[in-house]
Amino acid sequence: MIEELRGVLGAAPVPQGSWERDACFVSTAALRKTALRKTAALPGTAALPETSALPETSALPETSALSGTAVPGGTAVPGGTAESPAEAAERLATRLRAVPGVRRVDVRPNGFLVIGVATPGRIVEDVLASPRRPGAAPVAVPRPGAVHSQPGAAVSPQHAAPWPDFPRTWDNPGFAVRYAYVRAGAVRRWAGDLGVRTGVAARPELLDGPFDRAVLRVLAELPSRRESRDPGWAAYLERLAEAYHTAVERASPIPMGDEPPSEVHAARVRMGEAVRLVLGEGLVELGVTPPGKI
Repeated sequence: MIEELRGVLGAAPVPQGSWERDACFVSTAALRKTALRKTAALPGTAALPETSALPETSALPETSALSGTAVPGGTAVPGGTAESPAEAAERLATRLRAVPGVRRVDVRPNGFLVIGVATPGRIVEDVLASPRRPGAAPVAVPRPGAVHSQPGAAVSPQHAAPWPDFPRTWDNPGFAVRYAYVRAGAVRRWAGDLGVRTGVAARPELLDGPFDRAVLRVLAELPSRRESRDPGWAAYLERLAEAYHTAVERASPIPMGDEPPSEVHAARVRMGEAVRLVLGEGLVELGVTPPGKI
């Protein structure tokens, strides 16, 4: 689903709101496209990049800027025509409404697009199938039991391991992140031992409870963060770990007591696989070896 939206918009949309009741993305693609057209119409001016990731936000302003340049209300295009951001947004909205899984597209007067999706659980398979961001360092294979920073990891100079390994308490965000990575792997093993179907795509529509949706909301940020110049991995992993720990405790992926294994359990285990993948990628980006155990 995310790749289909990216194909229309030119960049991954950014999730908006809590997703507890309404799973929505927002995009400034119309503003970006009109700015690109205006730039292309000016002789001797280099075109702006086609993609631009938005910062994380729960509420967008009524006006916007792109790369420090104000976006005009109407932009000239070659041939003497003009298209406003709102007109560009309406054109994109028509294409977006044809994307499977999109249930509504709202166009705001300033050109922002708000895209509602019918089944937020589809994000899980998007994450598991998505390629890593362009230019990212290869993911190192962790040594079993390793939990310390990885001295030889190829990471950006501005990135450094943000948390210590100790103390291994909830007061240390690094412990919560590392433990979430280990826990997701353990949950899959335990669930498989109890008869839960693991390792295959599950029914995404079953991930509809508030704790499931909280995890999905954070996972949905991954594509736009990968495209960002400053992904903010540390804070992102902390939020993902917190949401995942809460979901495991309040909406268990493991059958409890005499409860039979169900498709809901399978869907939650599959979501945990996506969480583990993202946590592992983020840890490597920060120069930390994903732990084999804690």
